[in-house]
Amino acid sequence: MNWLLVIAGAMIGAPLRYATDRLVQSRHDTVFPWGTFAVNVAGSLVLGLITGAVAAGAASSQLQLLLGTGLCGALTTYSTFSYETLRLAGTGARFYAAANVVGSVAAGLGAAFTGAALAQAFLGSA
Repeated sequence: MNWLLVIAGAMIGAPLRYATDRLVQSRHDTVFPWGTFAVNVAGSLVLGLITGAVAAGAASSQLQLLLGTGLCGALTTYSTFSYETLRLAGTGARFYAAANVVGSVAAGLGAAFTGAALAQAFLGSA
């Protein structure tokens, strides 16, 4: 039954990832992959919130499967991040490639920690 929760979350996360990526990227006239950056940071924040809520006892492990594994797993994308970084480096945009790596890792970790801290602050006494 758990796998159905993961599938249901992924059915929402995958199209949401595509639509968000296209919307964000269409608003920026740059080679930097802002769409992928945005979905990865947003997914990290949501995953941090969910993980923090589960740790605080305010959310179930089923919700973590649905939203954490399913939705966030399909929303975020390490493969596209890697491809876009290699594409930037290969076309001579090495600064953007390095900025993508450093910025994505820092912002993703920061978002995950922020989400977990927010969940703990608001739900810690649940």
